Amino acid sequence: MSKVLKEVLTANERYADGFGDRAKLPMPPARRFAILTCMDARLDPAKFAGLAEGDAHVIRNAGGRASDDAIRSLVISHKLLGTREWFVVHHTDCGMETFTDEIMRDLLASSLETATIDKNGWRDVGEGPGSSEGRYIDWLTIADNARSVVEDVARIRSHPLVNKSIPVHGYIYDVRSGRLAEVPEASQIGGAASAKSRKPAKASKATAPKTRKSGKKKAA
Repeated sequence: MSKVLKEVLTANERYADGFGDRAKLPMPPARRFAILTCMDARLDPAKFAGLAEGDAHVIRNAGGRASDDAIRSLVISHKLLGTREWFVVHHTDCGMETFTDEIMRDLLASSLETATIDKNGWRDVGEGPGSSEGRYIDWLTIADNARSVVEDVARIRSHPLVNKSIPVHGYIYDVRSGRLAEVPEASQIGGAASAKSRKPAKASKATAPKTRKSGKKKAA
């Protein structure tokens, strides 16, 4: 048993011992909203959005992007479980700003081991073989943080399976301060949220260097 596995199972035992009334929580989220956000370990939606267990749906992926699967979850969230309001939350210092599709594809073609990053960009240090399968995936990287929020909000609002009455809010979470800043352009996109939006705060920009240079390239 690995150290991590042992720690997780031990923590779960402690949690289960005090589970109590959580067993009575209903399936639909009590506060009737959903958050689409990044998988980055520094983001804790329960804390930055004031959630308790059973309050809201939280959908996470790399970058918090409005991928087909994220929209699938949001549609289920509304259609079957009654959420009435959605948030798209990206964040500063996002790793998705540090590479492009081509960089990721080249790294995977080189090997499937973990790559490293330095001042010259990403480079592969693992042993092959890699795989060319990465060339068939849209990695949904981010060139501009605020723009990616606008694109994702627009895609969700315009999707044919999304009820047009659902407000969709676009925000950037600042990993240095813990604050959410509304992306003004997202609030101006047509839909129910536009008329309800408050005066937006200036969106935070990512502070990490946008390292997008590829390292060595190897054939698959």
